[in-house]
Amino acid sequence: MTSTWDQAQLRALAAADDLHISPYREDGRTPGTPTWIWSVVAGGDLYVRPYNGPNSRWYQAVLSQKAGRIRIAGTEHEVAFAPAVDTVLDAVDDAYRTKYAASPYLEPMLRSGPRSSTVRITPAAQA
Repeated sequence: MTSTWDQAQLRALAAADDLHISPYREDGRTPGTPTWIWSVVAGGDLYVRPYNGPNSRWYQAVLSQKAGRIRIAGTEHEVAFAPAVDTVLDAVDDAYRTKYAASPYLEPMLRSGPRSSTVRITPAAQA
């Protein structure tokens, strides 16, 4: 079962610029060191990209563990990570352009390495 963010959460996530991502360590339970990254909401989902593309350490941990914790907008969430599907990448690009238009770091985030490493973040399914 895949969980989703509710509309109030999505509004808060879209407005926030303070996402810290902590994929679980190898034990699958202990969150790793929080890493601050940019986040955007596109098509009703939360997305992140590694500035350094697929070689980023947190990205490699996301691929391996597929779960972890995020801290954003003053709240912590247990989450699941999955590679974004290709059909949303243009919408994610647009969300980055809108949210981070004034940043000199925007263009690198739209390049092939970060773009190909886009991650969808969803709330962890509750048992």
